[in-house]
Amino acid sequence: MSGKIILRGVNKSFGDVTIIPSVDLEIDDGEFVVFVGPSGCGKSTLLRLIAGLEDVTSGRIEIDGVDVSDVPPAKRGLSMVFQSYALYPHMSVRGNIGFGLKMAGENKDVIRQKVEKAAATLNLANYLDRKPRQLSGGQRQRVAIGRAIVREPKAFLFDEPLSNLDAALRVQMRLEIAQLHESLATTMIYVTHDQVEAMTLADKIVVLNAGNIEQAGSPLDLYHHPVNLFVAGFIGSPKMNFLATDVRATGPDGVTVALPGGRDIRVPVAAGVLQPGAKVTLGVRPEHLKTSRQGELTGTVIVAERLGGETYLYIRPAEGPLFVVQADGNDSTRVHDRIAVGVDPETCHLFDADGRSLARLRRHPLAGALQASQQAS
Repeated sequence: MSGKIILRGVNKSFGDVTIIPSVDLEIDDGEFVVFVGPSGCGKSTLLRLIAGLEDVTSGRIEIDGVDVSDVPPAKRGLSMVFQSYALYPHMSVRGNIGFGLKMAGENKDVIRQKVEKAAATLNLANYLDRKPRQLSGGQRQRVAIGRAIVREPKAFLFDEPLSNLDAALRVQMRLEIAQLHESLATTMIYVTHDQVEAMTLADKIVVLNAGNIEQAGSPLDLYHHPVNLFVAGFIGSPKMNFLATDVRATGPDGVTVALPGGRDIRVPVAAGVLQPGAKVTLGVRPEHLKTSRQGELTGTVIVAERLGGETYLYIRPAEGPLFVVQADGNDSTRVHDRIAVGVDPETCHLFDADGRSLARLRRHPLAGALQASQQAS
């Protein structure tokens, strides 16, 4: 069953308040798309518009080429899984999973077959006769997903389904949802504020801000090539470090900017219309900074978060904002130590005064190897 979904100029307003200004988006059949963004950005509203739980103010929503903007939710061929499990406490797992089919008048044998098949897929076969109160949070969420699976929808819509689970169960359920998508090969749209969920589950991430799509693309595309400060700061954990600075010089090989402490760094991005003296923002991720005796940045460690596999060092420079460095889990740096940090220009991002990312220069694929060879000789 196909599940291609297209949004064309979709707008949602409540009176004079506009929640979704105008959204254009194409979701391919079988694609796993994740909507992310801060609270109040419109991601759940957009999901509810697709589901038909909210009316579109203007624009159109197409499913498999058919305009469903005015089609009621039950006839759109979609199944939705909410943050709340919404299970009937007096019914067994079997009854909860098959309830929608029973209400639709489906044959009992067909219901039994579909329920048992869904239960086997979700590792619930041994729990079919239990009541929800006898299940863990993760098992209850699987029951809610099973209720959606048996309808054999064109697409699954998930509205922050893991929010009620503890950290360990969230990891487990992420894996199970990823495996479910692999086995069913059905279109899935998933809403979350957790960018780790987005990065690990999505084929395509849609970053929303104030109802607008800031950027849509693969997880690694957004990680390596954010289009603006908002996306750069939202994708990545811990978030990207931002340093306000100004342009010292521009040239064919990049833009030279000043670092806190007075040293310069040349970032390999296209200068465009930038001129010396222009205000820009330098962005660099914690995992791309390295402690080094000859580092370009210096500061005092005020917090060291030791997580075992890695250590996050929060460093306050003599001037400028706090920045974070991801170090090895066995790093011996202590609070109050003064350290130097190396900055690799190849991993840096540069944003203009309007917050737009400057395009990275195309480099010959052998450039890095040639540079390393020259330095070695």
